[in-house]
Amino acid sequence: MKRYDDLVADALTRVKEIMPWNLSKRLAAGDAPVLLDVREPAEFALLRIPGSINVPRGVLEQSCEWDYDETVPLLAAGCEREIVVICRSGKRSALAADVMQQMGYTNVVSLKNGVRGWNDFEQPLVDETGNPVDGDRADEQIAPHLRLKQRKPKVS
Repeated sequence: MKRYDDLVADALTRVKEIMPWNLSKRLAAGDAPVLLDVREPAEFALLRIPGSINVPRGVLEQSCEWDYDETVPLLAAGCEREIVVICRSGKRSALAADVMQQMGYTNVVSLKNGVRGWNDFEQPLVDETGNPVDGDRADEQIAPHLRLKQRKPKVS
């Protein structure tokens, strides 16, 4: 049986990643790819990379195709556009980029370490109103918040 991390590792054999500092340089130079954040809407509302769009992972495939309620024209018409897929840690984005490549997207990459890596590199994040989010506050919001029952049981 494959586990989540196995699926991510397998996807990363096919998906290229971009480092936060390389993306930052490109954005500063005005060379802006589509920034596609595949986190859930509540995560996206708390903080995001400025200029990114939100398409949750659960509706990604429909968003990339015409004639669905979830269709995002920018994506449906953009199989050749450069797209950087973003999530919290770089795992969901790797899986999403892999699926997009299977769907014919030719220029899609995953942001290594996701929004966490972006924040660790001290790059700007904004909230849903476009106001800057302090890096320390961002750390708190993107840190894992596991409840005790979500943790793997300890073997005695």
